[in-house]
Amino acid sequence: MIRKLTAADTEMTMAFLSEEPSINLFLIGDIEAFGFDTDFQEVWGQFDDQHELEGVLLRYRESFIPYFKKEVFDVSAFKAIIAQFPDPKVISGEKRRVAPFEGFLPNNVTKETYFCEIAAIEKLNDRHDVSANIQVAQPKDAARVVELIDQIEEFAGTRTTVEATAHKIETRTGRIYYIENEDGVMTAVAQTSAENSISAMIVGVATLPAYRNKGYVSACMSALCRDVMEEGKTLCLFYDNPKAGSIYHRLGFETIGMWTMIKPMPSSL
Repeated sequence: MIRKLTAADTEMTMAFLSEEPSINLFLIGDIEAFGFDTDFQEVWGQFDDQHELEGVLLRYRESFIPYFKKEVFDVSAFKAIIAQFPDPKVISGEKRRVAPFEGFLPNNVTKETYFCEIAAIEKLNDRHDVSANIQVAQPKDAARVVELIDQIEEFAGTRTTVEATAHKIETRTGRIYYIENEDGVMTAVAQTSAENSISAMIVGVATLPAYRNKGYVSACMSALCRDVMEEGKTLCLFYDNPKAGSIYHRLGFETIGMWTMIKPMPSSL
């Protein structure tokens, strides 16, 4: 049986999702932030014959995130719900949970990235000097953060805006640590996003080309990770750049799987 979940299902749903807090970071964060039923977000639960929750599907605007625990799980009810909404649509999640949907959306392309996690602060290898010149961004710094990101080739086309960056800081759904040079130019940055009560995602890690290989971004990451994990949160991240991956692994992150996104081909947007 599948039905829409409501606020009355909060405790049950969060207990189900919290068993894998990194994989379910977006699900947990979106439910905490926006609840179960708005014009842009809905959540469905699938139940087994004993009326136990066995799967969750979240819609955030045109994006869908499926989650289930069983190795064998019937996603036909999830597909029927997704099919009711107009294209273009995006389905994303941990690779095993998204695999049954491959080929389901028309004119789509599948992208995979490495999915990493650090769950215990004891695993954090923060031997870098994190005391000097590292600052925590305030909303007034959002324009400088965006200016830095816009200069990084790897982030071309990410649509980062000053408004969204400032909103993330203001609402504490993310935080930004940075280093600036003697002229006050922001040179390296590390950020979180989708922060919720038990987990957070590392995003937007970047250094201006002229300041690379000086340990700046590793120092930002170390300070950021320690502060977040001292609050009892698990940290996770995606990467597809091997050089970036080596930095994360040195800090103590471990690859726990692949994250898959099924989205329309650019020509179909």
